[in-house]
Amino acid sequence: MLWVKAFHIISMVCWFAGIFYLPRLFVYHAACEDEPGRERFKIMERKLYRGITMPAMIATVFFGVWLVSYSVSGYFSQGWFHVKLVLVALLIVYHFYCGHLVKVFRDDRNTRGHVFYRWFNEVPVFVLLAVVILAVVRPF
Repeated sequence: MLWVKAFHIISMVCWFAGIFYLPRLFVYHAACEDEPGRERFKIMERKLYRGITMPAMIATVFFGVWLVSYSVSGYFSQGWFHVKLVLVALLIVYHFYCGHLVKVFRDDRNTRGHVFYRWFNEVPVFVLLAVVILAVVRPF
């Protein structure tokens, strides 16, 4: 179980690295005014999303389900775990919305400014704080 937990944490760290950096690329892409720069951001966003963030999200969920399988009734009997699952589900929605935004930028259809993406970039910070506190402290 400790190996599974270690791989769950490692994949979660990689997922959050991508989830933190991808919206930051959107900030710079939205502010970019030259064509070569925009094309460079399209490549960076695609590679980050497909090559790092998506595999890390899949691995995080895989190892998380594996961990839960060790004591399904035990986890589901605790309130903190239900809240954590809701937050993880919201993060998965955020993740796929980022994938949608990669396509929006790829197709030159972005209509939002860099300020929107600066705020959008902060959402996973709060999810991370809550999930870690819930998993470690288990307040209820």
